[in-house]
Amino acid sequence: MDRDEVLDRVARLVTEHPPATTAVPEFFGHQFDAGLAFVWLPEGRGGLGAPAALQREVDAALRAAGAKNALLRNPLAVGMGLATLHEHGTEEQLDRYLRPAFTSAEMWCQLFSEPGSGSDLAGLSTRAVRDGDPDSDWIVNGQKVWTSLGHVASIGMLLARTDPAVAKHRGITFFLLDMHSPGVEVRPLRQMTGETEFNEVFLTDVRVPDSCRVGAVGEGWRVGMTTLMNERVALSGAGSGANQVGGAPVDRVIARAREAGVWHDPVARDELTRRWIEGQVIRLTNQRAGAARRAGRPGPEASVTKLYQGLYNRRLQDTAFRLLAGTGAAWSDDDAVQSGLAHGLLRAQGNTIEGGTADIQRNILGEKVLGLPREPGPPADTPWSALPRNG
Repeated sequence: MDRDEVLDRVARLVTEHPPATTAVPEFFGHQFDAGLAFVWLPEGRGGLGAPAALQREVDAALRAAGAKNALLRNPLAVGMGLATLHEHGTEEQLDRYLRPAFTSAEMWCQLFSEPGSGSDLAGLSTRAVRDGDPDSDWIVNGQKVWTSLGHVASIGMLLARTDPAVAKHRGITFFLLDMHSPGVEVRPLRQMTGETEFNEVFLTDVRVPDSCRVGAVGEGWRVGMTTLMNERVALSGAGSGANQVGGAPVDRVIARAREAGVWHDPVARDELTRRWIEGQVIRLTNQRAGAARRAGRPGPEASVTKLYQGLYNRRLQDTAFRLLAGTGAAWSDDDAVQSGLAHGLLRAQGNTIEGGTADIQRNILGEKVLGLPREPGPPADTPWSALPRNG
């Protein structure tokens, strides 16, 4: 299907189902059925078998028509989970999960990090054990932490250890967990912003059918890397606007600086100009990373923009707060602009931690992109059960 045919479908979609008067989940359903969710996929799977590059034009046209973005509504599913299923899932799993995730009928979360294995994800200790014969259900026990949207999610992408006698990267299996299963307990974690975006999740004798396993037993690390590569693209700002501060683009910060008279200060103007240039570098780099992701080729290069975006956003938030928040660190319920700046400054501190710390991104770039030797550690074939562990 060529470009004109695809854009004709967009025009028909917004004409027959105007975004302003159509419920958001319903509109997403029509978008999926029209093949405009993932245009490069086959028909019936949210696509049209069209070139992946057309998705950017589709998204731009829908945005211009006032349509919401499914990625922003259900980011863990649309931005990460569905890409994992596209590459590793079965036909039955694709039929089962794609549409409900895209419409946000089923919110997703990510059950990867643990209290004793955050940066060293492969050291995770949550166990999944067969309950009988080789085709039986799995029984899962363990604890996960920093689970975004865990309190509203229906589906959790779970990494669990299924063989402790082999090397840590080889004994992991990937599951899709029903978050409403008996034995799943979600507890919110309060941040310094006052919000509870993240959760800790306790898993006690949770039964998971083998049909919810994605990929082969013991191949969870490879499957999970697909998820993480797409997460780094998403957290780098690709496709969602990299120049953010308090929910507003850096251009708006510059506009506020002009209104406040700050722009006339040459030092302040130089600092704001630097932030704008840095944002443009991220935006242009993300165009390439986003194109690779849509083509099914997310690579370690996504760590470049993931690393840079986290550091950049902290600088941007600091610049905006220092130049525009005239009363310092005050948090005013009566001043949305000032409170937004304070919130942005506090929230930005997590950008260099979530989705892989800045140091982990540097390690990835050093090893996978620059070809530098790995940091010293136990031999790669050391069984997980023989490794020292935290906690």
